[in-house]
Amino acid sequence: MNEKLRNIVTAAVFAALTCVATMLIQIPTLTRGYVNLGDCMVLLAGWICGAKWGAAAAGIGSALADMIAGYAIYAPGTFIVKALMAVIAAAVAYGLRSHPLKAHIISGVTAEIFMAAGYFLYEWLFITGSAATAVIGVPENLIQGAVGVTAATALMSVKAFTLNRPGKP
Repeated sequence: MNEKLRNIVTAAVFAALTCVATMLIQIPTLTRGYVNLGDCMVLLAGWICGAKWGAAAAGIGSALADMIAGYAIYAPGTFIVKALMAVIAAAVAYGLRSHPLKAHIISGVTAEIFMAAGYFLYEWLFITGSAATAVIGVPENLIQGAVGVTAATALMSVKAFTLNRPGKP
């Protein structure tokens, strides 16, 4: 298969997985948001698809979930924040590629801290106009980030184990 076509198809699958993972399990938070598994797919998209295609998948899938779930006001910010999360995850993991587990944990944590900061700024500048109000969502975003890093790292570990078992091609 043509490499460009394979990249497009893989990114499209990750966009769909990101949207579904965001919407499938939603644990309401104290603010208007919810904790979900979308960040797991955002990180996986960055690690597996790379910065360019991972950013497209993460941004499109996450923004689409916001629009479908009734959070359209967040879709522009979500598109940018999640796309940049995938870029950060891909870039940091690539820099640490000789230590895969460390690469996934450090790049995931870095991307999730960026996510919390990005949503804080978006909420402050475009939604509430108040830093004091916007900061309320930061702990909840960090909890979602911890869930995302844990799930994505676990899935990458399983992927590595199943692909590297003796006797498997």
